Formats: sequence, structure tokens, C-alpha cells
Amino acid sequence: MSLMVHSHQIQRHSAGILPMDLFPQQDINKENFKRLPLAVRMRPQNLDEFAGQEHILGKGKILRRAIEADKITSLILYGPPGIGKTSLAWCIANLTKSHYVAINATTSNVEELRKVIAQAKIRQSNSGQKTILFIDEIHRFNKAQQDVLMPDIEEGNPILIGATIHNPFFSIVSALVSRSLVLELKPLSANDIVKILSASLKDKERGLGNLKVKADKKAVNFLAKASEGDARRALSALELGVLTASVEQGGRIVFDLDTAQGSIQKKAILYDHDEDAHYDTISAFIKSMRGSDPDAAIYWMAKMLYAGEEARFIARRICIAAAEDVGNADPLALVLANSALQVAEFIGLPEARIPLAQAAIYVACAPKSNASYLAIEKAQQDVEKNRTQGVPQHLKDASYSGAEKLGRGKGYKYAHDYPGHFVKQKYTTRKVVYYEPTEIGYEAKIKQRLEKLKARE
Repeated sequence: MSLMVHSHQIQRHSAGILPMDLFPQQDINKENFKRLPLAVRMRPQNLDEFAGQEHILGKGKILRRAIEADKITSLILYGPPGIGKTSLAWCIANLTKSHYVAINATTSNVEELRKVIAQAKIRQSNSGQKTILFIDEIHRFNKAQQDVLMPDIEEGNPILIGATIHNPFFSIVSALVSRSLVLELKPLSANDIVKILSASLKDKERGLGNLKVKADKKAVNFLAKASEGDARRALSALELGVLTASVEQGGRIVFDLDTAQGSIQKKAILYDHDEDAHYDTISAFIKSMRGSDPDAAIYWMAKMLYAGEEARFIARRICIAAAEDVGNADPLALVLANSALQVAEFIGLPEARIPLAQAAIYVACAPKSNASYLAIEKAQQDVEKNRTQGVPQHLKDASYSGAEKLGRGKGYKYAHDYPGHFVKQKYTTRKVVYYEPTEIGYEAKIKQRLEKLKARE
């Protein structure tokens, strides 16, 4: 299939957009094109230029096959801003033989929808050509506006490509969702954005390649991380930084870390995810909770969040600290930490920082005991270094036929049949002591109870 764009097939209805074709290779006003933001100029023209979204656009994936075969059905693309929803629609427009119309739900209305649909029917009747209708921010259409689309979407003309930042199963009427393939786009990785930024610095037709830009690798990597998966934000910051950066002799433009920080209004902090700063910071976070300093713990958490650390990574460390350093001195600590982990995954950042902060502060302020941690350490060393104990006959499984003949379970005493639900009985072939409860917090009650039971033996 030819990748050539038929410029007469593309229409634009978005307010404030110049009435030009999508791609610069066609007959357009070059001066007008240069005035467009870098993020618009660098939109991919084919799937090979498209960054990320391998889960739906990788080689052999169904969406890629459908695009390349020009067999697209109605799509709803959802995910956070700047990850390629509009760009994917533009790629489809570049590769498809269908007529392409783009509107924005914030500025459109029912009258315009009816007009586009009527024109699509005439076009198909006259030439057999279908129409792709791209609706940005489709969640902003009310139910009546969405209902207008359904009969014709079901018939396949126009072919709908809707883009939204909200879960379509909540923000779009179910009848429209059922007539479309719903695809979730993921935030771009830092590596994806580095590739996009690097390409824009080299591209002489659409990017900044005609400028003599000396881009520091640290500056580019910083933008990639600071943009938090948003390619549009990264490209806008790069363009602002390059156009306002200092110029050396010979006209060379210097884009360094200071310029990158200023262009995105975010401070760079030392926190490489695979080097010392990462491990040192998480170490300080854990030790602050262990040391009962909630303020220090929150500071190190704030640093990690600012640097783009995953909420799940932080939550896991809080759970570990709750079990290892608090333990049974306050059993609720682990319950709260686990709840914070689940809530953080459910709501995502930035709101996830609140339950994470609550859990970290609780663990930091809770009474401390590492008795449970020491118990499993001692038991594992025993298993590793000493002769393995066999299970006593009276504790073996006696639930199956023939177990009684083998003596399985013979002599076992059911604890609930005795006063206080306790009876003296051997549970190992040789006596072992691993768990030594402290006298701190709730563990003091555990210690007291165990001592009473031992006194009855």
C-alpha cells in the first residue's frame, strides 16, 4: 500500500488550526508550517516513526495489521495527554485510503456532526470512499451528541476515531463503546521520549535540524524524565529552550541542563534509577521510618516522587518496613501499608502520594519490633545448616483413606477441645526457639500470653 498522502482527502475543523494539510511534504505554505509548534510539526507520518505503544502497534499486532491493510474499524483511544492519541489518528490518515475529517468536541456541535455524516454518505455513494472522523476529547460530547453518531458508526461510515483522557467505559455511552475497538495507550517511557527529542534535533524539514544546536545528553535525558511520559510537553520544552538559549560564536546554540530546567520549570535532582542516588535515597527513606522520624521519611518520599519514582515501588518498601521493623508491635501497620499499596495502584499519581504519605507516617510513628524478621532469619539458618526435622506422626495428614493404618495423626490433641484452647503438645521433633517477642506495643501482650501458656506446660 502506498504511503503517499492525498492532500485533498484531509479536512480540519478544529478551532485555531490553520487550514493546511497534515504533512509538510504536500502542497502547503512552508512559512505557515514553520510557525506551527514543534510538537505538531514532529507528529509521526507513519507507524515506523511512532514511538511507544508496542502493545497495540508492534509488528504483527492486530491494530498495525488493520492499519497497513486499510481495514480500520471505529476506534476509541484513551490515555493521559501527550502519549500519541492524535498522532496515531494522523498516522492512520497518512496511511489510509479513506477521507479524513478532524473535529474537537469542545468546539463542535450536533449540526456539524450531521453535516460531516451527510457528506460522508454522499462521498461513499459517489465514489465508494469511506470517511474517517477523528473526534478529539470525545468525552466532552453529551449523550445526545454521542447518540447522533451511533447509527452511521454501526454501518461503518464514517469510521470513528475518538480520543479521550478518561476511561471510555465511564465517560462514553455504552452503545458507542460497544460499536468501537477500545484501546488504552500507555505513558511513553523516558527512552521513547529521548528518541523523539533526538529525532526533532536532527530533522531539518520538520524539526530543529537547521539550527546549530549543541544539546547536552543530560539535558535531553532530564526533559525525557521530567515530562512524565508526555511527548508534547517534552517537545514544547525543547523548542522553548532552544529558541531562548544562549548562542555561542559561530551561531551554535547551547542547550544544557540549566536551560532544560528553565524550559520545563522543574529542578533536576540527582536520582538515577540504576545508580547510587536511587539506592541511597530509598535506603534513607526506609531507615527514617525505622528510626521513627516521620518528617525525614516524608522528605525522602517527596524526593523520590519528584524524580518520577513509581508509586508501587515506594508502597512496596513501606510494606516491607511495616513487617520487618514494626511487626507485631503494631500489626495494623502492615494492614495500612498494604491498603496504601492497593489504593495507590487504583487511583494513581499524583493523588496516590496521599495514602503513601499516610502509611509512611504511620509506620514511622509506630512502636518498633523486628522479632518477626529475626524469627524467620533464625529458622531459615536452622533449615539451611542443621539436619532437617521430619514431621511428627501425630501432626501428619490423616484425612485420606488408609492414613489411620499408617499411624498418621495418631495421638494428635485438638487444641479447641481443651481449656483456654491450649494443650501441651510437641509440634517439632526437637525444641526450637525463633520468635522472641519484645515488650513493646501490642507485642508485649503477645509475650505475656506466650509466657502464661508456657507456665501451664
